[in-house]
Amino acid sequence: MDDAVARERVARAEQLLGDLEALPDTRARETASAAVQALVELYGEALARVAGALPEDALARLAGDELVAHLLLIHDLHPVPVEERVRAALAGVDAGIELIGVDGVVARVQLPAMAFAAGGCGGGGANPREDAEAAVFAAAPDVEQVVFVGAAEPVMVLPQVQVREPRAASA
Repeated sequence: MDDAVARERVARAEQLLGDLEALPDTRARETASAAVQALVELYGEALARVAGALPEDALARLAGDELVAHLLLIHDLHPVPVEERVRAALAGVDAGIELIGVDGVVARVQLPAMAFAAGGCGGGGANPREDAEAAVFAAAPDVEQVVFVGAAEPVMVLPQVQVREPRAASA
């Protein structure tokens, strides 16, 4: 199964879970939710045992696969700390974007004014904030919010106009 098919299956599972939560019959909804939760916990324990039997470098290599990484995150087994994943993701976006830190599910990011210097207002249609958010969410789905701390807003740079003294009227 390739990554595109895996993403479709993840989306389908999320849709089904949403449908389950919308069931009008409270007892059916609670029973189905409990059954899903029990299966997730059971498979999570099995995955933890497999992960525990692997050499650390093997688990890190497995975490490089998008689907496996997602599964490891669900079960709190991902071998790479969230801060390290976010820092690596931001390094791939722009050298001027820096991670300040991760607090729970919030990543605090510094986006310097230099990110807007190319082209005056964002440089060729690129949006550094959106690029940074996309990179963080892709590398760390366990992060729910990216906050730009001390980030400078884009400023339009206008050419400087020199004011001349008015000429004396000729007689």
